[in-house]
Amino acid sequence: MAQHQFQTEVSQLLHLIIHSLYSNREIFLRELVSNASDALDKLKYLTVAEENYKSISFDPRIDLSFDKEAKTLTVADNGIGMNEGDLEESLGTIARSGTKTFLEKLGADAKKDSNLIGQFGVGFYSAFMVADRIEVISRKAGEEKTWKWSSEGKDSYGIEETESRKEQGTTVILHLTEEGTEYANRWTVEDIIKRYSNHVAFPIYLTYDEKEFDDKGKEKSSKTKTDRINSGQAIWRRAKSELKEEDYHEFYKTLAHGSDELLHYVHTKAEGTLEYATLFYIPSKAPFDLYQVDYKSGVKLYVKRVFITDDDKELMPTYLRFIRGIIDSEDLPLNVSREILQQNKILMNIKNASVKKLLGEFKAMADGAAHSEEAKTKWETFIQEFNRPLKEGLYQDFANRDALQELVRFKSTAAEGWTSFADYVTRMKGDQKNIYYITGGDEKTLRASPLLEAYKAKEIEVLIMDDEIDDIVIPSLFSYRKELPGTDGKMETKSWELKAVNRAGADEELGEKKDKQAEKEAKPVIEKIKKALGDRVKDVKLSRRLHDSPSCIVADEKDPSIQMAQMLKAMGQTGMTEVKPILEVNGDHPMVTGLKDVGDEGRIADVAGVLLDQALLVEGIKLKDPADFVKRLNRLLSG
Repeated sequence: MAQHQFQTEVSQLLHLIIHSLYSNREIFLRELVSNASDALDKLKYLTVAEENYKSISFDPRIDLSFDKEAKTLTVADNGIGMNEGDLEESLGTIARSGTKTFLEKLGADAKKDSNLIGQFGVGFYSAFMVADRIEVISRKAGEEKTWKWSSEGKDSYGIEETESRKEQGTTVILHLTEEGTEYANRWTVEDIIKRYSNHVAFPIYLTYDEKEFDDKGKEKSSKTKTDRINSGQAIWRRAKSELKEEDYHEFYKTLAHGSDELLHYVHTKAEGTLEYATLFYIPSKAPFDLYQVDYKSGVKLYVKRVFITDDDKELMPTYLRFIRGIIDSEDLPLNVSREILQQNKILMNIKNASVKKLLGEFKAMADGAAHSEEAKTKWETFIQEFNRPLKEGLYQDFANRDALQELVRFKSTAAEGWTSFADYVTRMKGDQKNIYYITGGDEKTLRASPLLEAYKAKEIEVLIMDDEIDDIVIPSLFSYRKELPGTDGKMETKSWELKAVNRAGADEELGEKKDKQAEKEAKPVIEKIKKALGDRVKDVKLSRRLHDSPSCIVADEKDPSIQMAQMLKAMGQTGMTEVKPILEVNGDHPMVTGLKDVGDEGRIADVAGVLLDQALLVEGIKLKDPADFVKRLNRLLSG
C-alpha cells in the first residue's frame, strides 16, 4: 500500500472539524449520504449526456448497513466512483498547500467565512467524530480497477488496488469508536436519515438483521431484511396543483412536531437568477418560546433537498421567529451550513425575497378580513398572537417598515377591536395634523387616564398602546405615510406625525392655552407646588389637557417615559439617570385653586405630594414611598 503523508496541519484541522465546525456528531451520516447522492447525480447526468456512459447499467441507490460485532457502519452507492487520482484529490483535500491559510482564517475570525469550508471539502472527515479508521473502496464508472483508501485520520493515508468491488461506485466503511457504536443501530440510522436526508432524490436502503426470540429470551431465528428508509418526495418541490390541503396540513404536523392547527401557509417556487423553493407556515398559536432569548428557529434550510440546519436564526429576521417552514436552495453549496450563514449573498437574497412574500401574504390576510367572517377570524387570530413581534419589525427592519406599518394593529378610543394607522386617518377630522397615541400600563388603565380627557372632549381619537415595546418602537417611526387621492384625483403621499399624549408638546391641537389672566392667577400656585415637590419633578405646568382630574404626568419630549425607563431598568440597563416627570395641574380644580391662599408649607407639601402621587398611580406607576402618600392623604382628609 502506498502511504501518503498529510501535512502537519491535518491534526489541527481534524480537531477543528470535530470540536468547532459541527454542533452534533450525527451529521457525519448526512455528509456521507450527501456525497453518495452527488456521485449518483454525476453518473445520472453522464448516462444521459455522454455516449461512453449510456451503456452502463444504472439503477441509482444508496445502501446503508452495520455490523454490531465488528463495530462498523457502511455507506455505499453505485454512482460515478473514483480512481486512484480522484481518491488523492478528493480525500486528500485537506493536505493541499492552502490548508494552512484556511486554518489561519478560521482561527483568526471564528469560522466566519462559510465558503472556505466548501472549498476544502472537509465534510467527509466529519466521520472521524465517530470512527477511528475509515476505508473507502471505489471503482470509477467505465474503468477496470478498484481502489481502496484508508486512514486513521492522524498523519497519513494509504491507497492500494483491491478486488473487493466489481461495479462502479463507492463504499465507505467506518470502524466505529466506542462512543460511535450507538450508530450501529437500525433505529438510530433510520431516525437520522428521516431527519436529515429524507428528501434525497435517490432511494436509500437500510439492511439489517431481524431476529426472533423465544419465551426465555433465546434467539430463535434471524433473517436479513432491506427496507427503503427515505421518501424521496419533497412536498415543497412539488407543484401546487399536485397537492391537496391535507398534504400541507399533514406535513405541518411533522414539521412542527405537534398537533396544533396551522393558520396559513405560503408555498413558493422561484426560477431564474436564483432557483429555490420555500414552504412557510403560520401557526395558530405562538410558540411557547416566542419571547425567550434562546428561542429555537422554526425554519429549516435544505440545499438540493438535503437537510442542512434547523438551528440558524439568520434564516428569518427575529420578528418573524414564529414562522415554521423550509428554504431549499439549488444555488448554495452543501457545505454552507458549516459556518455562519448571514454573510452568504445567495441566502440573503432568498431571505429578503421570502420576507417580502410573507409580508405580502399578511397584507392579503388583512384585506380578506373585510370579506368574510372566516377570514376576519383568521386575521384576528393572527394579530392576537403575532402583533407584538410585528411591532419589533418596525424597529428592526427599516427596508420593510412601510409594509409593516400597514400590518400592525392597536386598540383605540374611537373603535371596537383592532384598528390600523390607515383606519385612524380615514376617521380623522379634516384639520387634524397628528396621530395621537398613549403608551404604558394595561389597556384598562390607559383608557381611564386623565391624559385622554381633553382629547375625548374634542373628539380626537387616541390609539391605545399597551405593549411594553410600544414605548421603544413607536417613537422611532416619527410619522405615518400613506398614498391617498389628492384634490386633483392624482395619488399623493400624505404624512402625519405620531404624537404621544403622555409627552409634553402633544397638546397643540387641544386649543389655545389658558388666557394670560388665567396664567397670571395660576402662577403663584404653580410656584408653590414646584417648590414643594423640589427635585421629584422636572417641571410643573398649567395643563390644557385636563377637564375633570386635578393632575397628570407627562414626559419631556427628549426623555423616555417613566414606564420605558422602568422597563429598561428591569432589562438590566445600568447607568441611566432617573427620569423625572413633568406634573401638569388643572387650574380649575378645587385641589389646585384651594392652594391660592394657603401659606402653611406643610399643607402645601401634602397637597403637592398627593397631586403627584395620584397622577403616578393613575398611570399604573408604582410609588417609591406608599406609606408617605397614605400619611399625606390622611392629614388632608382629617382637615
